[in-house]
Amino acid sequence: MSEQQELQPVFSIEKIYVKDLSLEIPNAPAIFLEQEQPEIDMQLASEGRQLEDGFFEVSLTVTVTAKLPEKTMFLCEVAQAGIFQIQNIPAEDIDPILGVACPNILFPYARETVSSLVGRAGFPPVLLAPINFEALYMQQRAAQAEAGTA
Repeated sequence: MSEQQELQPVFSIEKIYVKDLSLEIPNAPAIFLEQEQPEIDMQLASEGRQLEDGFFEVSLTVTVTAKLPEKTMFLCEVAQAGIFQIQNIPAEDIDPILGVACPNILFPYARETVSSLVGRAGFPPVLLAPINFEALYMQQRAAQAEAGTA
C-alpha cells in the first residue's frame, strides 16, 4: 500500500446495534381504556467515545414519554449505538463527526425501534420527526462556550 493510500480519510460503519432498551407502562391495563390523545415528549442525548485507535462508539439515546394530563401512558427509551472507524481525519473534525454525522446515521434505526416497541406494547406507533443534529450540535457548543466564559 502506498503512503498516499494510507493517509486517505476513512469513515465507515463497523456495527450498528441496540445497546439498551426499556419500556414502562406504569398504568396498565387501565391506560388502554383511555380515549384521550397523549402528549408525546421526546428527549435526545448523544455520546461518543474512543474505543481504540481509529474506532469510536457513538450512542444515541431517545426517550419518548406519552402523557395524559393526570398520568403517564408509556415511557420508552432506546439507546441505539454504532461502532465507527474514523482515521486520517484532522482532530478538530472528529468531534463534529461524532456529534452530527454519527447521530444522523443512528437516528433512523432508533426511530424504527421506538415505533416497533411502542406498537408491540399495544399503542399506536409513534413516528418521530427527523432531527437536525447539526443545529443541536451548534446549540450545545454555544452553551458550552457561554458556560466557559461565565
